[in-house]
Amino acid sequence: MSLSAHTDFCTTPALEAEIRRAAELLAEARHAVALTGAGLSVESGIPPFRGPGGIWTKYGEPPLDGYQRFLHDPAAAWRERLSPREAWARVLQDAVRDARPNAGHRALVEFERRGHLRTLITQNIDGLHGLAGHREVLEIHGNHGLLRCIGCHARFEPDRIAVDPEHLPPRCPECGGIVKGDIVSFGEPIPADVLRACFRAVAAADCMLVAGTSATVYPAAEFPLDVLRTGGVVIEVNPEESELSAMATISLRGPGGAVLSRLLGCLAAPSDRSVA
Repeated sequence: MSLSAHTDFCTTPALEAEIRRAAELLAEARHAVALTGAGLSVESGIPPFRGPGGIWTKYGEPPLDGYQRFLHDPAAAWRERLSPREAWARVLQDAVRDARPNAGHRALVEFERRGHLRTLITQNIDGLHGLAGHREVLEIHGNHGLLRCIGCHARFEPDRIAVDPEHLPPRCPECGGIVKGDIVSFGEPIPADVLRACFRAVAAADCMLVAGTSATVYPAAEFPLDVLRTGGVVIEVNPEESELSAMATISLRGPGGAVLSRLLGCLAAPSDRSVA
């Protein structure tokens, strides 16, 4: 969805004032970090997992012991991956394949390019932030387009791994470990390398821009609270009120693409802003 899709979004004088205030806080930040969730992906045509119209709401949730089932029989899990039988998996696969970055993704890339954003942490698995051009992205729940060794955490483009249906599961070319999809399954720990990087980014942050997430899924839900506890500011962008809204320094109500684009428009565009 492009920015033009939000031309019917009308702000109020109060919201415009809050956007200008948020822009000032973001411009003053020494180390700003973003946290994004499913709401931003919805604007690219990817349905959410839960709630009205959610994939799992319509088709049922995957088993809560999905990772344990993978470990018990990785070959069977790979056969399901190669020819998914579950309706929710097919719907998600098709939606992610056809999705493209929207105005919100592009605005966040521009925040990074101008030096207003150091790192972006996303709970989304669609890879749209990377496709939009982000350089510093931490995908806490994995990326649908990558494979990952569960032993050494090395990640691979699918064409790097030979997948023989007669000899499953595929093995890691680095350490010989079992390879699975990079998406974090139910019951699977967040990969330690990504989680450590998230903790480092949050510990350094004096400002967090939270877009398109209800901030209820842990550990990501704790990140904005950590920033607030250390005296930083949290700017929320969300169409609906969330559990974070009352605690956020500023809560901007509206579609992510439209509000982030307006927030970007309120920021100066210094060519020599330091990110050191």
